[in-house]
Amino acid sequence: MYKSIKTKLKLNNKQKTFLAQHAGYSRWVYNWGLSLWNAAYKDGYKPNARKLREVFTNHTKPLYPWMKNLSSKVYQYAFRNLGEAFKRFFQGLGKRPRFKKKGRSDSFTIDNCGKPVELNGWSHKLPFIGWVKTYEPIEATTQKITISRQAGNWYLSLSYEFSATPTPKITDVVGVDLGVKTLATLSTGQAFPSIKPYRTAQDKLAKLQRELSRKVKHSNNWHNSVIKLARQHRRVANIRKDALQKLTTHLAKNHGHVVIEDLNVSGMMANHKLAKSIADQGFYEFRRQLEYKTQWYGSELVVADRFFPSSKTCSNCGHVQDMPLHLRTYDCPECGLSIDRDLNASINLRHAVGLTVNACG
Repeated sequence: MYKSIKTKLKLNNKQKTFLAQHAGYSRWVYNWGLSLWNAAYKDGYKPNARKLREVFTNHTKPLYPWMKNLSSKVYQYAFRNLGEAFKRFFQGLGKRPRFKKKGRSDSFTIDNCGKPVELNGWSHKLPFIGWVKTYEPIEATTQKITISRQAGNWYLSLSYEFSATPTPKITDVVGVDLGVKTLATLSTGQAFPSIKPYRTAQDKLAKLQRELSRKVKHSNNWHNSVIKLARQHRRVANIRKDALQKLTTHLAKNHGHVVIEDLNVSGMMANHKLAKSIADQGFYEFRRQLEYKTQWYGSELVVADRFFPSSKTCSNCGHVQDMPLHLRTYDCPECGLSIDRDLNASINLRHAVGLTVNACG
């Protein structure tokens, strides 16, 4: 199994310039390959990444002496990425590849010519790049590394192989109901409140956006405002990601079976009154993290059917009734149960899988 690490690099100006040159090299090659691919396709040919790389190596690269000062691994991975992008497009998994723009998702990938890259401590010697420092210690062995720039800062990301270690479980089965008012309500009665990072930062984002609109485009002040705005957006994303990481880790580590509902997020987003709040929760990211973390910690993720009436069913007697969104308490006319609608739904999700629940559940 694999884990991924992404950490911020501690660089001086010379190193930042060197990394920016590599990112520009990768972007230049990707756009060159995409342009040639499109032209060849219009002429009736069937191009691929390997043929484009051969043309570039033998005919185009010798025309640009500055490319000799940069790692050749950069352009090799640029063609690989282009090939993967078209592969996903032809399989219907993504949109048609588009040209990359400077300053937007600047990144490049390098390796050590087939040898493993050893990272140990606070300072690391990267292939061709040289010594770089990180803000936190890293101990990992990987085959390749990717360096990217976000909001003016550079980050190093990698994946490494590790052995999964099951953890002792407190609860055998737990149902998890996701919502807008409360991020997650567990069938055990535990609730995780919504943090709503975007709504909290909405006023500040609007202020930064107004400041940006008043600047002369592409001036120094304009570039500084772009970075300020990007950093605020990154902060919002990091707050959301941190909350989801802590929640999913808690669920995967302490519960044998985690039962969630197969939410139709796209359909939920069609409700324009709730779309912003739903997007602020990160429901898709929640499920994505649970899928791999349950494997890490020896638990199992169970996804209930999308049309399972978890909110409409009484968790005590099974009576089904309509529950509009404004009703926050489930009052059953059959057995007299009065319970929070989110807790009721999570209990129904726990019962839905038909698994035996131990005394802790």
